[in-house]
Amino acid sequence: MKSPNRHEITTFFQTLQDEICSALSAADGGTFREDSWDRPGGGGGRARVLNGHHVEKGGVNFSAVYGELPPAAAKSLEVDSEETGFYATGVSIVLHPKNPHVPIIHMNVRYFELDGGRFWFGGGIDLTPHYIVPEQAAYFHQQLKDTCDQFDPAYYPKFKTWADDYFFIPHRNETRGVGGIFYDRLSPATEGKDKQTLFEFTQAVGRTFAPTYLELLARNKDLPYTERESEWQKLRRGRYVEFNLVWDRGTKFGLTTNGRTESILMSLPPLAGWEYDFQAEAGSREAETLANLVKGKNWLN
Repeated sequence: MKSPNRHEITTFFQTLQDEICSALSAADGGTFREDSWDRPGGGGGRARVLNGHHVEKGGVNFSAVYGELPPAAAKSLEVDSEETGFYATGVSIVLHPKNPHVPIIHMNVRYFELDGGRFWFGGGIDLTPHYIVPEQAAYFHQQLKDTCDQFDPAYYPKFKTWADDYFFIPHRNETRGVGGIFYDRLSPATEGKDKQTLFEFTQAVGRTFAPTYLELLARNKDLPYTERESEWQKLRRGRYVEFNLVWDRGTKFGLTTNGRTESILMSLPPLAGWEYDFQAEAGSREAETLANLVKGKNWLN
């Protein structure tokens, strides 16, 4: 079996960006603004931002960058000093909806290669509802499990646990949302699978995004909401900001490798809120949501 090279992988990610933007535009009715950018150290990308009818702010970004890893980035990746030349490409998405009954969603699929020959795939999809609806969380997780099961029945439970651990806000002692799947550094050495199979898995994850989110958007985008629910949405967005700026490794990697700041921070919502010592009313939907922001919850039962 022919092993995919960096050009073929990069071309797929460009195509994936096109496919997802087309699907989102059709469902939302809005159009994306595109900015092409160049990275001073090598490479660049296409940032696409949607300020639409149902998506208040959404970003679907493609990048392919290369060069020498700065010391801070090399240390975080545990890369030896003699193999600091790198190539990285992928697609990253965050959508912040207008309606608080529509969840926030994030996806990242990526490929990383060192000049010494080592390479790996990473990625995942996770969901952050402002109000958790168990049936919709179950639908979301079932879609991810179906994709994982095509390649390895161990993938969904393993990558779900990884997502629960990664998308966790330690200083709040709560998960960012209902999780999803997260994986990193998948290689033939770690998985016992060849490069083509790992590439096909990452392709399948990427193509799970649009139909899954568009279903959730269709279910919730026209539901009525109150001012109280809008204020709660801002508080939940605030938690999202806290995670991305304090704990997210992708944000840190992008900033330490001199990436495009606007593209890196496109994950932040247009408006967010922080209320001092907020306490949810007992028995409220807000309190119910907070009670479900825990690691290890099985949404499929």
